[in-house]
Amino acid sequence: MSKVVVFGSMNMDLSIDAPRMPAAGETLSGSGFITAAGGKGANQAVAAARLGADVRMIAAVGADGFGEELARGLADAGADVALVRRLADVTTGVAVILRTEGENRIVLHAGANHALGATDVVSDLRRIGESGDIFVTQGECDPAATEAALRAAHEQGLYTIYNPAPARPAPDDLWPCVDLVCLNETECQIMCGVLPVDDATCLAAVRRLRELGAGTAVITLGAAGSFGLGPDGEPVRVPAAPANVVDTTAAGDTFIGALAAGRARGFSLAESMEWGAQASALTVSRLGAQPSIPTAAEVEAAI
Repeated sequence: MSKVVVFGSMNMDLSIDAPRMPAAGETLSGSGFITAAGGKGANQAVAAARLGADVRMIAAVGADGFGEELARGLADAGADVALVRRLADVTTGVAVILRTEGENRIVLHAGANHALGATDVVSDLRRIGESGDIFVTQGECDPAATEAALRAAHEQGLYTIYNPAPARPAPDDLWPCVDLVCLNETECQIMCGVLPVDDATCLAAVRRLRELGAGTAVITLGAAGSFGLGPDGEPVRVPAAPANVVDTTAAGDTFIGALAAGRARGFSLAESMEWGAQASALTVSRLGAQPSIPTAAEVEAAI
C-alpha cells in the first residue's frame, strides 16, 4: 500500500461551550472545557492512520508539554512521528475554540507550525517520499514551505492532495502540482471566485478549479454532503451521512484523511468521498478534534 505523507500543523485545542457569542467586553459562563489534540495537519494524519493508511508526519512542535502530548497522541493513532521536530525556541501551536450551538469559532496561534521552512520540508519529503505515495498538506503552515512541498512532491511522482485552509490565493503555476484540491464553500469562493450553493454552482466551481490546473476538485458542503469532479469529467455528488451533531471541529479534516486513505486503498473518487462522508458523520457526533475521529472498523460498521 502507498504511504500517506502529511506536512501540516499540530495544535493543542482549548475548547469551551458557550450559549452564544459574547459581546465586546462581556464575560459569559461556559461549560464543557476540554483540551484536545488538533491542528489540520495532525487531524488529517490521524484520520488517515485510523482508516488504515501508513502515515508519516512532517511537522514541528515546541519543546514543551503540549508538543510532547501531541506527538505521543499522533504516534498512538498509528502515524510515524520520526520527522516531527521538537523546537526549543518556539511554543507549540494553539487553537482557542468557542463552541456555540454545534458550530465553532476558532482563534489560532501558529507557534512552531510556521517554524519549518521550504528547505526543511523538501529535504524530509525527498528522504521518505516515493513515486505513488500520497502527499497531503493544508494552509496552516508557512505558505512558502507549503508551496515548495507541493512542487517537490509533484516532481517526485507523489499524488498530491491540497486543502487550502485557511484559504489564500495560490500562484497560477502551483495548480498543476495539485492532483486533488479539497475545500469548503467559503474557501472555494476565495480560491476560484465561485460560491457553491447548489449543484449548478458546485459544478461551475469544480470546473473552474480544474481549469486552474487541479486534477480533481472536491467541495465539502457540511450537511449538504460533498461534490467532486475528476479527470474523467463526470461529477460526483455524495450526500452527508446521518449524524447527531455535537462538535464539527474535525469534520473536514476527517473527510480529507479519508480521501487520502481511500486513495491508498485504491478506491475510486466516489468511494473515497462516501468513505469520508461516513467517517465525518461519526466525527461530528463526538466532542473534540482528534479524539472524535473514527477507526476503519467503526466506519465499516456504520455503513
